[in-house]
Amino acid sequence: MSADLIAPASAPTTAPTTAPRTAAGFGSDQPSVSVLIATAGRPKMLREAVRAIVEQDYAGPLQVVVVFDRIDVDALADVAVPAGVELLTVPNTRTPGLAGARNTGIAAATGEIVAFCDDDDVWAPRKLTRQVAHWTLHPEASAIAGTIRIVSHDREISRTPQPVATFPELLADRMMEIHPSALICRRADLLGPVGTVDEALPASYGEDYDLLLRLARHAPVHSVPETVLTVRWDRPSFFREKWADIAAALEYMLRKFPEFGTSDRGTALLAGQVAFAHAASGQRRQAVRWARAALQHDAAQLRAWGALVVATGLIGAERLQNAVSFFGRGL
Repeated sequence: MSADLIAPASAPTTAPTTAPRTAAGFGSDQPSVSVLIATAGRPKMLREAVRAIVEQDYAGPLQVVVVFDRIDVDALADVAVPAGVELLTVPNTRTPGLAGARNTGIAAATGEIVAFCDDDDVWAPRKLTRQVAHWTLHPEASAIAGTIRIVSHDREISRTPQPVATFPELLADRMMEIHPSALICRRADLLGPVGTVDEALPASYGEDYDLLLRLARHAPVHSVPETVLTVRWDRPSFFREKWADIAAALEYMLRKFPEFGTSDRGTALLAGQVAFAHAASGQRRQAVRWARAALQHDAAQLRAWGALVVATGLIGAERLQNAVSFFGRGL
């Protein structure tokens, strides 16, 4: 037998003990948190987002990782960082786009919990404290979200997710109330059974829904009733006029999750969105084909009907999208 396989005489004869874990699987009641922000050039709003995070009243260790995607790294030297909080600014070293930027952040993260925040959203001061406390009470959850406050066209709309969302429910309904900037999850799950953000999604479109589905397939997603986030809904969208990428991403997702075959409503939702994207890009035949497919699964799918209206030329996609955005919703 090789000498390096023989334990030295001083080696303990009993198995080493491991540090105790909380019911939710963390090392303490105030586990370390890494917040990931991907940005592509909104410096003023980025600073508002970062300040709201570093000023959290959370008692545990806090790390903020800002990933700059296809732009120069800004050290954010003008942002005051309290003692005990780490602010890390890095370039996106993976696939260009939101998915690669978020995975760059996951790789740099050191926290037991990973949280996401868009660079134009603002956290409520007690967001982390409330969510982590809720996780202690519900350790079976794969992730924790919360109520969001939407600011749209000078109007404020509050959206509270249902307390528990399961995988079949999220197949049937995207549940926009579960916002990615409100979500916290275990880093170990992202590096293990759930997986990281899917960089194969065209233009990274729908990466939040894709990750949410995989989290819910692993275990239910819980939400707190308190407001944890302000979302600025009427901001310019990175995806405006990228309709071909949107259609390709949604078709990819339908192929990726065969479980959509068990949900007429969910299949109709995505097919209706594909139809609308094709109509917006002028692909009339494709729009009609996908709209018909959507309506076969759910005759009440409004996005499919909207796609047919846009395909006729009676109304422009941008105009219809703006009208829906007024009510804090999207197409």
